[in-house]
Amino acid sequence: MRKRCPWPDPEDSLMLKYHDTEWGVPLHDDRKLFEFLVLEGAQAGLSWKTILNKRENYRKAFAGFDPRKVAAFDHGDVNRLLADAGIVRNRRKIEAAITNAKAFLETQKEFGSFDEYMWSFVGGKPIRNKWKTSRQIPVSTPEAEEMSDDLKKRGFRFVGPTIIYSHMQAVGMVNDHLVSCFRYKEVG
Repeated sequence: MRKRCPWPDPEDSLMLKYHDTEWGVPLHDDRKLFEFLVLEGAQAGLSWKTILNKRENYRKAFAGFDPRKVAAFDHGDVNRLLADAGIVRNRRKIEAAITNAKAFLETQKEFGSFDEYMWSFVGGKPIRNKWKTSRQIPVSTPEAEEMSDDLKKRGFRFVGPTIIYSHMQAVGMVNDHLVSCFRYKEVG
């Protein structure tokens, strides 16, 4: 049996698949970066398991995470999303996703890609940590705080340093797999 990070429930195939194939893998696709930004914001105050179980519903509800389409959502779309039991029905989070789509497009235009913007906070390559226990993993870092502050200045919402650090972990900007985890070297 492979040694993994302790956070995925060994009985939950969706969490295991996410840990084993996605989490911590460097991601450079703008649409996927937007998806993770929306999902991390939706997760605030909830478990990642909850959001992961609703991910396919989010993809349908948020137009496949096409930021141009989400940026065009209006009051009717907000009401539609508030009635959608397949996602987290929180008005502030839904409105933040729409606001963030608009800010995402502006940032994309300024930097040529959102990927270029985000990865600039880590010098264009993943930070490779060497944690031996999950207690060592921080909830935020100076890079996450800097990115969070800059995103807020650009009009993004639900992008506090803890949310942004989770985002950085998810999209491989930092390798926070424990050194004992089989994925540590694979995503290194």
